[in-house]
Amino acid sequence: MEQTVTTEQNPPLADEIPAASPDVEVELESTTGPEAEIERLQVELQQAQETALRAAADAQNTRRRAEQDVEKAHKFGQEKIVQDMVVVADNLERALASVDASDAQFATVVEGLQLTLKSLIDGLKRHNVMQLDPKGEPFDPQFHQAMTQVPNPELEPNTVMDVFQKGYTLHGRLVRPAMVVVSKAP
Repeated sequence: MEQTVTTEQNPPLADEIPAASPDVEVELESTTGPEAEIERLQVELQQAQETALRAAADAQNTRRRAEQDVEKAHKFGQEKIVQDMVVVADNLERALASVDASDAQFATVVEGLQLTLKSLIDGLKRHNVMQLDPKGEPFDPQFHQAMTQVPNPELEPNTVMDVFQKGYTLHGRLVRPAMVVVSKAP
């Protein structure tokens, strides 16, 4: 068989061909006969099957990636509007902090601000936007942005002491980190 393969790949030159004998011709015909053709076709079939399998796997991977992209677009397509709504929540919290709640003339204003803030936060929660208010929790650099560190012997080091601005996540992905003050050892 190997002799046939080398003979087919590198045919001898005309002056290198030995005198032909009837036995040699019969032997060459039998090695290039139907068995060799069957073997060649089986190799081609195997290659075609592997190519088809790879093509099917590529198509399946492409389909799965497209489905994941669509799912992410549905989940995180709201991110820009969420960022805008988070600013509104911050402004409502600042307004509540600046109004004197003990003054009777501002009682209805405070109540209105509280109800508006509550309805905004509840609406965000319905769309899987969660507020991060990490006061008293351990500092987590994935969700918190440390603005400063303050020595505090009453708290363990790397504990959030105060929150300047609350953070928000959308489907577990960070939209805005919480801006915090972190304790450190004295």
